[in-house]
Amino acid sequence: MSLILKNVLITDDIDAQCVKILRENGIAVTINTGLAKDKTALLSEIGNYDGLIVRSGTKVTADVIAASRGLKIIGRAGTGVDNIDCGAATQKGIIVMNTPGGNTMSAAEHTCFMISAMTRHIPQAAASMREGRWDRKKYMGSELLGKTLAIIGLGRIGKEVATRMQSFGMRTIGYDPLIPGSVSAEFGVEWMEINQLWPLADYVTVHVPLIPQTKNLINDAVFASCKKGVKVVNVARGGIIEEDAILRALALGQCGGAALDVFVEEPPTNTALIQHPLVVSTPHLGASTVEAQSRVAVEIAQQFVDMVQGQALVGAINADALSHALGDDTKPWVSLVSAMALISQSIVGSVSNSTKVQITTFGNSLKNAGSYMKAAALVGLLPKTANSLNLVNAPVLAKEMGIQVACEHKESERIECVLMLQQANGFQSQLTGSASGGTAMLTAINGLPFTTGVSLEGDVLVYRSQANSSVMPAVAGTLAAANVLVKSFACTSPNAEGEMWSIMNTGQPITNLEILKLHVNFAQQLQF
Repeated sequence: MSLILKNVLITDDIDAQCVKILRENGIAVTINTGLAKDKTALLSEIGNYDGLIVRSGTKVTADVIAASRGLKIIGRAGTGVDNIDCGAATQKGIIVMNTPGGNTMSAAEHTCFMISAMTRHIPQAAASMREGRWDRKKYMGSELLGKTLAIIGLGRIGKEVATRMQSFGMRTIGYDPLIPGSVSAEFGVEWMEINQLWPLADYVTVHVPLIPQTKNLINDAVFASCKKGVKVVNVARGGIIEEDAILRALALGQCGGAALDVFVEEPPTNTALIQHPLVVSTPHLGASTVEAQSRVAVEIAQQFVDMVQGQALVGAINADALSHALGDDTKPWVSLVSAMALISQSIVGSVSNSTKVQITTFGNSLKNAGSYMKAAALVGLLPKTANSLNLVNAPVLAKEMGIQVACEHKESERIECVLMLQQANGFQSQLTGSASGGTAMLTAINGLPFTTGVSLEGDVLVYRSQANSSVMPAVAGTLAAANVLVKSFACTSPNAEGEMWSIMNTGQPITNLEILKLHVNFAQQLQF
């Protein structure tokens, strides 16, 4: 699977390498940085592009996404995506990707510099010198040796900050809901529950995204739980540390200093904060290095190219199933489950919130396949009322409709997948398939095995009939009379009632299934 990208719009300043890589790979690029500050113009222009690359300056809001007629992918040349309405993009089936590793070293180094500058009052002392003063006593600092640094967020940046500050002799403790203590211990961070950190920390630095759960994460209550004189650092996103709470804690002496690179509003309007003598501030410079700017530009361009060429989907934050659809090992399974779902709903009828959908995987290689198989099944199950239905938005649309897919795994020597649909009226279907050989093959319908696996591709006729040797020639003859070529045929063994399922690959669509009603009990035409 690959994505066709004809033209990409870039609305923020970005290293020229990004444009060069895209154009060398046949993707047209338009650069219009004026659109970042002109929303009306952006709303008018966005419909002409199928790809968009931004940095932090462009706000890709829900109305911008709604105005995009053919947008397929939004790339953020950087880490944070809080300037992109990811929910609206997902709803519309648009991939959102970032470059999570591109800024790591620059942001980590800036954090360390901010800690050091705040501790030794370097910016204030430098300003004093420029004004002709010699204030040695006024700017008495302290050592980092033996102090405790609490790190909230132990991902790439948090890890790099920890290892660097350990070289100053600091004790590093931390919290991350996704990274266990066994992992953080490998880079010298003692993992604790978040509320255990506050009374122990001399310094607190945050390295988490700005989401509802992290907004105002450090507030009045947290400052009250900390050591008196705690110092805080934010080189992540404005709003993670409540700005007014910093001012109140500074006034009380509960906070001994703050080093801030990011703000709720940028440029900041809270002048009382940035002008406070115990606050060190910089204008969102965490990723502002020559190396980082070049790195994220190259990475986002290469990620676009890899996606177009069907090689990989790296950095996508809302397309787990789609990323698996590009893997050599998982791609056939994604195709198989989507095809089985389409056949199943054609047998039992359209799904609703009362439909029971169950996927069961067998074999060790499918142990963790549930996440992408659910999305793949929904692509086959949901009505094709919208042209944008895909692996990105199918789970969201299904949730709105109240449709849930259950998935379980069973250990087995065989490697296969079973998809079961059951309607409230009792109608049900059960399809079994395998792609262990690299090719998606349907192997059974309702427990009745095919003599050989059936490849699901192109135009396919699925029908149920009496297990009579005369049925297949009659169906093939009827189709031939309608100028429909039968390319292949497979059938199951009969059930207890003497019925069997058959599948024909036809060379073209069948315009009228009524011509088969004399020979079959059920017929459905599908296209894969």
